Amino acid sequence: MCFSYLLIISLLSFFMMGLDKIRAKKVLHRIPEKLLFLLAFMGGAIGILIGMVTFHHKISKKKFVLGIPILYIMNKLVIWIVFYKYF
Repeated sequence: MCFSYLLIISLLSFFMMGLDKIRAKKVLHRIPEKLLFLLAFMGGAIGILIGMVTFHHKISKKKFVLGIPILYIMNKLVIWIVFYKYF
């Protein structure tokens, strides 16, 4: 169940990055950065990180270049603690 959640939130995060990149190119309404960070915080940091690299999106913004890897490490620590403690 935990794996399914992480997979879904990561895929959603990845697609949101792609959608935001498309909207940026077409000068349309953008996805709020707060939402992208919220998705990363909720376990989708790897999706955001892969989206940043794949779509070359948000890679010039320091808060993404530093913040998303930090959230990724935090996601991994939480997963490790949960599995170590309960499994």
